[in-house]
Amino acid sequence: MEEAILTIMALLFVAFVALGVYAAVRVTKAAKRGVDRTLDQARRTVEDTTLRAKSFGQAGAAGELARLRLSLRTSMRATQEALQAGVGQDASLKESLDLFNRLSAHGLELDADLKRLEREPDRAWVAGQLPELTARTERITSSADALRRAARDRALRFAEDDLSTLSAQIDVEAGALRHWTDPEPAPDAASAGTEERGRPAGAPTGATGRAADAGPRSEPSAITGPDPRLTAYPWEKSTRPETTT
Repeated sequence: MEEAILTIMALLFVAFVALGVYAAVRVTKAAKRGVDRTLDQARRTVEDTTLRAKSFGQAGAAGELARLRLSLRTSMRATQEALQAGVGQDASLKESLDLFNRLSAHGLELDADLKRLEREPDRAWVAGQLPELTARTERITSSADALRRAARDRALRFAEDDLSTLSAQIDVEAGALRHWTDPEPAPDAASAGTEERGRPAGAPTGATGRAADAGPRSEPSAITGPDPRLTAYPWEKSTRPETTT
């Protein structure tokens, strides 16, 4: 018996240790991914700031290369963010995202070429390559912009259609809330009215006629009310007998 208890305790200890190691690994990986994302974002911010400064501060081929790289990076990043944000709500954007991933391969290749030319000492040769590089950049950015704008127009159209449908439903509901009718007369009252119209003059009517035949009518109970001494309820105290002086 003691051996079984010790075995169970040992297994529980091993399970807790394994669970702790697994949780620690997961936390470490998540922290590493967070640090990597922060570093990547900081590096992109620095590179964009540097390119922006070069495009405004340098003339000639160097400034033009910086301008092309900045235009390419800005367009591709904006399109990627738009498609990734919209694919969760619109599954049809998955194909657009696949096309963008193929376009990204050409964009990365062009960015590498532009970055390599920034270190090229022969500025005259670089200037000769600028027309072709500009055309490539415009083709890629135009395609990226077309995907981004189409996705944005699609999202706006869906939002407008949903708003129109919702407005129509609200109008119908508001009309239903404003539509009311007077309650129909009770069946007893309607039948009583019909009997009154069909009864000859002077004929006794219903319970009133029977009450007239039975004897003198008493006061309506709704006016005088019942005698509390004759009506007892479970929650009422019994009435004290009257005392005589």
